[in-house]
Amino acid sequence: MTMFYVEKHSLEAVDELEGKFEELLHQEVGSVDELEAWMKRQSQLFEEVDEILSGHYVDFQCRNNDEVAKQKFEHDQQVIQPLIKKYEALFDRKFYDSPYRDQLDQEFYKEYIKSKKNAIELFREENIPLEVKEDGLQTAYFEVTGALTVLWEGEEKTLHQMQNYLQDPDRAVREKAWGLVQESCLSVKDKLQDIMDELVQIRHQKAVNAGLANFRDYMFKKYERFSYTPEDCHRLAEAIHKYVVPIKEEIEKKHQVELGVDRYRPWDTDAVPQGQQPLRPFDKVEELIEGTKQVLNGVDPLLADLLERMNRNGMLDLENRKAKSPGGFCLLLPVSELSFIFMNASGKQDDVTTMIHEMGHCFHNELKRSFPLREYKETPMESAELASMSLEYLTLDKWTEFYPDKQELKRAQREHLEGAIKFLPWGAVVDQFQHWMYEHPSHTAEERNAKFLELARKYLTTYQDWSDFDEELANRWLRQLHFFEVPFYYIEYVIANLGALQMYRQYKQDPGQAVANYKKALSLGSSRPLSEVYEAAGIRFDFSETMIRELMEFVQAELDQLSADENYH
Repeated sequence: MTMFYVEKHSLEAVDELEGKFEELLHQEVGSVDELEAWMKRQSQLFEEVDEILSGHYVDFQCRNNDEVAKQKFEHDQQVIQPLIKKYEALFDRKFYDSPYRDQLDQEFYKEYIKSKKNAIELFREENIPLEVKEDGLQTAYFEVTGALTVLWEGEEKTLHQMQNYLQDPDRAVREKAWGLVQESCLSVKDKLQDIMDELVQIRHQKAVNAGLANFRDYMFKKYERFSYTPEDCHRLAEAIHKYVVPIKEEIEKKHQVELGVDRYRPWDTDAVPQGQQPLRPFDKVEELIEGTKQVLNGVDPLLADLLERMNRNGMLDLENRKAKSPGGFCLLLPVSELSFIFMNASGKQDDVTTMIHEMGHCFHNELKRSFPLREYKETPMESAELASMSLEYLTLDKWTEFYPDKQELKRAQREHLEGAIKFLPWGAVVDQFQHWMYEHPSHTAEERNAKFLELARKYLTTYQDWSDFDEELANRWLRQLHFFEVPFYYIEYVIANLGALQMYRQYKQDPGQAVANYKKALSLGSSRPLSEVYEAAGIRFDFSETMIRELMEFVQAELDQLSADENYH
């Protein structure tokens, strides 16, 4: 892979890097101006190291069977990350103990100071070796899942590529494809369950070391969730059960009628009816890039320009292939001042959504660039995901670039809104499952699967018929990489989706104002609390039962209109 990142330091020369950290740690700070200059210098050094770490991470995710990429990534995990954590804690303490801290602009630095105080309370040196082990287990997860393939009509296919066959109008094709994917996943279930067993114990020990009751409480503190509580998450899940699951069931019932099947089986959920074909918005990734650029230009030319610069600088790896990790992400390269998009495109509508979603993150990074401190560019996930999910809705009326046929356009828009409805119960399950896992750290793999099965039946399969497939359903969570790599990072998608639906409602009333508010909110980074970021976007940081009911009524009305338009055409 060609070098796409800037390497200002050698991460192999560990003593040299540590010398730079030591020099910064012992720098004299004799005034408030010197304290601010020291903070900026620290931020710059960390960003230079972050750029290299990000580059190595991307290299490994793009080619997880490449030994050199793997060795660099593991060196970063085992040697560099522990060093960074050690010095971050020392720098936090030096800052917090400075007699000049109180002379800083308290309004501007309020969130920064709060964050540093929280980090000091959470840090324990004995957790660093545990995190090295944790990182190693996460790498093992990606190696196992990245190698999964299916033999389809004599040709080896990745699991992502198999998703296309799950949309096939021919039910026999879907059932066969679904069965082969399940077989492939179940072939590694014991390995993945063993990895999770170890992760749960390591994570619980980290929480105990930090003086907290469980890893759930630890992660709420680590993610700086100052704006809501675990109890709020439980209430949110119940509201989704009450107001979203019934709409999801109605969508599935209608889909079953369209398919003309007597039982709504798991291989039917993504299918298109006979006489239709799955939406195929593009054939080659070049078409995906060009189409996305035109769509984004319709929202704001700055977005299209950003994508053009990223493409020109080798910041896109979009095609699905073997030995490439699953999923998609956007990663900031702070020295290059550009973001990298990683995804697994195979010509589906989901790929268009993913590309636009990740560009929302990239635009967020772009609008935060002017902050002098790295900490204000690192946004809480509830606002990071608001940036990406809102862009999906702000572009809905511009998907003509991919669907010049009006009926296909309406269908893509309807499927997107239906996808939002289907996602919310899944998001609730992922979140509630993690609360249970880490509140009961001594559970067994069997108990874990039983809990997931219970939640799946309550939220996901209330209308779907999974008869004879309990094992497949109980192990379904193993394919969700967040459980392994970024624990507790999921409720943000739910919260942000509800925020993005508010943005969409605002956009339907006044598109220009909605886009202006969107850019204003993104430019705040994490310099303001979440409630103020959402307020700048013209919406409320609110996921109460009342808000969910209102939004579901709005979405239902939108779906009814789209269905009517489709039928009219």
